[in-house]
Amino acid sequence: MKLFGTDGVRGLAGEKLTPFLAMRLAMAAGIHFRRHSRTNKILVGKDTRRSGYMLENALVSGLTAVGYNVVQIGPMPTPAISFLTENMRCDAGIMISASHNPYEDNGIKFFDREGDKLSSVEERDIEAIYDDERSVQSALQTGAEIGSSKRVDDVIGRYIVYIKNSFPKDMTLSGVRIVVDAANGAAYKVAPTVFAELGADLFVIGDEPNGSNINEACGAVYPQQLSREVKRLRADIGFALDGDADRLVAVDENGGVIDGDKLIGALALSMSEKGMLRRNACVVTQMSNMALERFLATHGISLLRSDIGDKNVLKVMRENDINFGGEQSGHIIFSDYVKTGDGLVSALLAASTMISSRKKASELFNPFALFPQKQGAIKVGEKREIASIEGLSDLLKEIENANIRHLVRYSGTEMKLRILLEGENKNELNGWYAKLETLLKRVND
Repeated sequence: MKLFGTDGVRGLAGEKLTPFLAMRLAMAAGIHFRRHSRTNKILVGKDTRRSGYMLENALVSGLTAVGYNVVQIGPMPTPAISFLTENMRCDAGIMISASHNPYEDNGIKFFDREGDKLSSVEERDIEAIYDDERSVQSALQTGAEIGSSKRVDDVIGRYIVYIKNSFPKDMTLSGVRIVVDAANGAAYKVAPTVFAELGADLFVIGDEPNGSNINEACGAVYPQQLSREVKRLRADIGFALDGDADRLVAVDENGGVIDGDKLIGALALSMSEKGMLRRNACVVTQMSNMALERFLATHGISLLRSDIGDKNVLKVMRENDINFGGEQSGHIIFSDYVKTGDGLVSALLAASTMISSRKKASELFNPFALFPQKQGAIKVGEKREIASIEGLSDLLKEIENANIRHLVRYSGTEMKLRILLEGENKNELNGWYAKLETLLKRVND
């Protein structure tokens, strides 16, 4: 049974992601982590979805059943789980969240004792244990060997101090008018506290979670509300987080949503000018616009590309000793401080860059024009090898010869084949996209 997608295990809570699946997955993960256990503790956090209660209890049952002691910390951002797992000397960390998905979905993400997301090898090992009834049954404990669980409510302070360390110590947000949208999600307490303590003239929306309003017409997936508030309040900038606060969408003083590639480009240039950009390079995914690559090249900054997913960005960063990278979607990694996408660290980096530049957000974060892109998705009944699709490789070669960049890939969470075409001529893109869509729909009928 394949459980893991591009970022943990995710699905409709109560249907695909049931308490039975969560409990057995916790047992399998516990068996996996016990092989190299140091403290016999696992940290569990969650976002604000109602189904989080159901899955949290199931995970705790599974972990304690195989002998693990569990530390429950309640609603906290995903990057906080990464930090606190290492900081609190746990063998592993688990985050219950479906990130930017609607509240009906939920997910389970794992971190190792160093706060890193699991490799595909580790995920496959957990899946193999999950499918092995004998391994699961033999790991069940009795008597005093059954694990315990306790809830700790004061860890938020540790994460706040950690987050603030990413902001220049000789700088404050005094006089900067900021609107923050916490998406009614995991950062609804942390985000306002961080910005307020740094002195911002702060306005907060999306900070009243009720279990079913996470990401609902708010946050990074719906920045329109933030745009309206920034304009109404005449703010200098707005920051929208998603449900688990691992990604950021920023809005300029005019209410314009700042493109993720433009944000990465502006931040990379600023870091380079300050001597903060290690090896004068950054990492993005295959989804990033070619215009970003050209912009950085004109400033002597190298750009490397990874597979989609912030853990893949981090992998390439580490392989090449690079300390900055991110995804067009808003996952930005400043690895001097974080090991995963962190919306709050990204927001503080953007704010400090704006202050030091003495420019308005609309000018600073609009450093180049994007190339046109055409994106879409096709529903599929099965995920066949893309290379085996008849006629596809020949058509893609024709597209390359027309100087158009292409990306055809399966969704990590849905039964869809995603298409991206990018070039300098929008009309040409539309024509090639139509040909590609026709071919793919025909072979998937």
